[in-house]
Formats: sequence, C-alpha cells, structure tokens
Amino acid sequence: MNTFYVTTAIPYVNAAPHLGHALELVQADVLARHARLRGRPVRFLTGTDDNALKNVTAARAAGVDVRAFVDRNADRFAALREPLALSFDDFIRTGADTRHPAGVERLWRECAAAGDFYRHSYQGLYCPGCEQFYPENELPGGLCPEHGVPPETVSEENWFFRLSRYTEQIREILESGRVRIEPPARRNEVLALVRDGLTDFSVSRPAARAGGWGIPVPGDPGQVVYVWWDALANYVTALGYGSGHPEYRRWWASPGERVHVIGKGIVRFHAVYWLALLLSAGLPLPTAVLVHDYLSVDGAKISKSAGNAVDPAELSARYGVDAVRWWLLREVAPLGDTDFTVERLVRRADGDLANGLGNLVNRTLTLAWKHRDGRIPETVASGGRLGGLCAALPGRIDAALHRFDFRAATGALWSVVDEGNRYVESERPWEPAAEERRDAVLGTLIAACRLVTAELEPFLPAGAARLRDRLLTGDHVARPEPVFPRLAAPSRR
Repeated sequence: MNTFYVTTAIPYVNAAPHLGHALELVQADVLARHARLRGRPVRFLTGTDDNALKNVTAARAAGVDVRAFVDRNADRFAALREPLALSFDDFIRTGADTRHPAGVERLWRECAAAGDFYRHSYQGLYCPGCEQFYPENELPGGLCPEHGVPPETVSEENWFFRLSRYTEQIREILESGRVRIEPPARRNEVLALVRDGLTDFSVSRPAARAGGWGIPVPGDPGQVVYVWWDALANYVTALGYGSGHPEYRRWWASPGERVHVIGKGIVRFHAVYWLALLLSAGLPLPTAVLVHDYLSVDGAKISKSAGNAVDPAELSARYGVDAVRWWLLREVAPLGDTDFTVERLVRRADGDLANGLGNLVNRTLTLAWKHRDGRIPETVASGGRLGGLCAALPGRIDAALHRFDFRAATGALWSVVDEGNRYVESERPWEPAAEERRDAVLGTLIAACRLVTAELEPFLPAGAARLRDRLLTGDHVARPEPVFPRLAAPSRR
C-alpha cells in the first residue's frame, strides 16, 4: 500500500506557539490518523526552524543567550503533543538535529553541480519578519503584506539560485496537477505568479549579518544558507537525506503521497521555490500542498505585540482537547480567515459534542440497559435515511480529506449524529407501542454510534477513546456516563 508522508511547516521560535500553530498541527494530525485508520503506512513530521535571523534578534532583544532562547521556545512547540493530542512520528529542530546540516549541504552541492548558483551583488527591500526580499509591486502602500510595516533597504553580495530556469517546468507541473495545491484558489494564485515569470533569488546571507547563526555555505564559510532554503530542506533531511538512511527512500523516493500542510503566507516557498530546488537536485516532488488561511482573535490578526496570541496549551487545559480540536476542524473555513472567540468554541462544543453526539450515545445506552440489561440486539433495522448515511460515511470522509476539506469531513460525521437523534425521536423506542421493533431500533442505533466513534478517532482521539469505553465492541455495552461535559464560557464584564 502506498505510503503517506505528511509534514507541517516548521515555525520560527522567536516566540511561544499560538492558536494558529495549533490549527496546522491538528490538521496534519487528522490526515495522519485518518491514513493510519485506513491501514496505510504513515509518517508525520513537524519541528521548529531554529536558524532564522529573527530568532537571534528576539533573543538579543530579550537579553538572553541565543541558544538558550531557541531551546526554550522549541521545547514549547514540542510540548504541544499532549495538550493537542498529536501523533507526530518525528520532531526535527534545524539548529540542533545532526541529520539536518548534512542534508542541507548535500542538497546545496547537488544544486551547485546542476549549475544553478551564481554570486551576485544585490540591493532590495527586505522584511525582517518574513526574512524575505520583496519586489515593489508586492508591497501594497509600500508595506509588507504580512506584517504591515515598511521593509528595510538591504545591500548584500550573496549566492543566487537560477529560479528563472525552472519557470516552464513548474508551470506544467502545477497546471497538470502533478503537484496539487489545495484549495483551488491558492493554486490559481501560484499559477498567476509563475505565468508572470520567475526571477532568480538569493539563497545565502553574509555570516556576519547572521551573527554566525545558521549553516555555512559549502565552500564559502563567509556566507550562511538562507533560512528558507535551510528550512525547506527539513522535509528530506529528517528522513536521512545526506546520510543514506533507508527512511528517505521509503517515504520520499518511493511511490506514495508526500503532503505539506502550510499557511497561506508561505505558499510561494513551497509551491515554487521548493519545487525548483528539488528539480535542480533531481529529487522527487511533493504530491500535494494544503494551504490554510489564518486565524484572528476578536477580529484582529494574531500577534505577539497585540497581546492576543492565544496559548493552545492553556486553552486545552481549560476547555479540554476535544473542544479545541473540534473548533479548529469544524469552524475554520477552507478559504478566508476565521475569527476565534472562546464563546464560539464553547458554543460549538456544547452544541455538537455534549448535546449532539453525547446525547445520542447516552440515550442509546440508557435504552439498552433499561430494556436489555446492556446486551446488544442481534437484529438491526434497515435504518432508512440513518442506514444510508452510515453506509456512505467512510467514503464521504475519505473524499473530503482527499481535498483537505475538514469542514466537509466533520459535517459528514455530524449528518449521522443529527439523523441518529431524529431517528430516536421518530421511533420512540421507550414507548410500550414500540416493543416489537425496539430491538431492531436499538441495534441500528448502537451500530451507528459505533461507526461514528470509529470514524471520529482521527478528529477527536481522546473523545473517541471515551466513547469506545462506553460502547465497547462485543455483545454488550457499558452503562451510560457523560462523555462530553457541557462547558461554561467566561463571563464578559
């Protein structure tokens, strides 16, 4: 069976993780868990970008040793595993993992052997927040589109990569769908950029400007590899590219899916630059790039300086991992930014989890114990619409996640839950008049609840585990017990 390799972008560690990072991690986790559920071999990679100049700048501003600062914040990202119920198989740190520099050096040498580097003196408009040079026509009002601040004018002599050489190849790859970009609106944006023509770009920085932080350019210790080249390489260096490790061949150089989950601000790097580097080095390409939009908080973009960077670990500790994951998967739009408030999180968790699924399972188990001492009926009704939705559910989830539509996938689950509750109300199996059909109705409800529980696992692994403890898998069910407690939103004065 084809392998499934899914990665997140690796964030800078100039600050603590926020809810936007949690969105990407949870989306990638669902894809990994779903593929495992379907029996596929899976590898899920995440990590941190330790080598960014902005990490150095932030450490100096805080008056802290750079290494200590980077280590502390990187540890906070790794520690999201438990609060968010993540199942990543590997966590790479580009500034501390010995696999990484060897792979970066090998990739550099392969591209150099292809004749794709040259030295060039350059003056341009540079955003320190993005660690990126921008052409003037991409600076609305003269401001960085990501950070809303004027860029700096920087003059350097660096190594440049011949991106222009790969314009037509990348255009054909994207137009043919050989590398899928989802959602389609993001693919169209990238294609417009490529069709306008690609220009060569700088792939190194003076070591003095970087404060010695970063990976030296092979054969030129006065330069360090530009952080975006360095960071992109993590997808293959984590697999042992550069050391001959068999994991690279299994997950990257063999048939299978290679999926990057990223934010909209770095599409160009993954859907253009990364493809060009791989083409230059003669390496396989990713198969898909999933692009998510941003989260805002109370209408404002998440920002450390604005003081609205919600801590996902604290949010999970207060409201539970199920509520946090469910909001991220059920509420966040595939296209367009989504605003977060605690009230919305609580309303969604109470409405769907406590009053919806929790209520359906509790009613079903109560009936099973009242009328059959917890035994499972052997008969199952056709179920009508409920039966049809159950039969279609796995395929609907597969199709939704193939196009990376988490809203549609969770919506498919909830169509079964809603119909299950309607089925209980219409059949009213607790009434004496329903005695003859009660067993068949109960059998149908228990089968539906068990199916939803199995399909829910990639989305809410903790909640699904509690449901399994109630529904069991044999000829009995456990006694009813609340699985999803109702939450209380904080009062606003």
